[in-house]
Amino acid sequence: MSTGFETAWGVATATGRRSGNEDSYLADPPVFLVADGMGGHDAGELASAIVVQEFRDLRGHETVEPEDLFDRIERGAARIRALPAPPGRGAGTTVAGVVLSSRGGAPYWLVVNIGDSRVYRVADGVLSQVTVDHSEVQELIDSGELTPSEADVYPRRHVVTRAVGAFAQVKPELWMIPAGPDDRMLVCSDGLTGELSDPDILELLLTAGDPQEAADALVQAALVHGGHDNVTVVVVDGRGFDDDDATVPSLAESDDTQPRDELDLMPRSAS
Repeated sequence: MSTGFETAWGVATATGRRSGNEDSYLADPPVFLVADGMGGHDAGELASAIVVQEFRDLRGHETVEPEDLFDRIERGAARIRALPAPPGRGAGTTVAGVVLSSRGGAPYWLVVNIGDSRVYRVADGVLSQVTVDHSEVQELIDSGELTPSEADVYPRRHVVTRAVGAFAQVKPELWMIPAGPDDRMLVCSDGLTGELSDPDILELLLTAGDPQEAADALVQAALVHGGHDNVTVVVVDGRGFDDDDATVPSLAESDDTQPRDELDLMPRSAS
């Protein structure tokens, strides 16, 4: 990247108790994505692979803009909707990820999300969930109809309200976050968060030395806790700057799953 900001990363995936793995991923700078397919094994696996494939041409880019992400998601959605499928069983996929971008010469994490795969950030020993789930259960939590503990056992907790290809309109949300040299970013499918609590995830992210060790440890822990779903994890570390004078702006300084504006630090939905 022109900012001199560097990354290191690790990836791990497992089928769990499912008959096949409908997750796909891309981990190639500056793009780190996880997609969780739906619609049955063949359809879900193909849908997640399609949307990830659309992002492959961004590998090695110096800069990535929000429009680059919107365009590829829309193309992926069109390809998924064109897949043959039995009535009421259309293919679709979640997608969540982080892309290294920049603003004013400073490095930024450009975070994207559709569905209930997630992006987390660890900074200064604190785990923060960057994305907001597009799911029925999240809507019920937001409205006060469910508590987080009740949501854990809610029978429709895997029903998503947004997915690529499964709905007529694709509405991704984006966040821009200043990238720090000690950041650790986590992108994961719900096969991880369905098995591990946030404190468990934080402990593993803090104790693992390198990102590949962290990714392996998270997936293994999910399997030990039941491994009921496919689980895919991408861990990305900030590795500092080539230029000793480079600075990162603080926040204060910077402007089985089923379907159901100028960027700043707030999320933006695309119509």
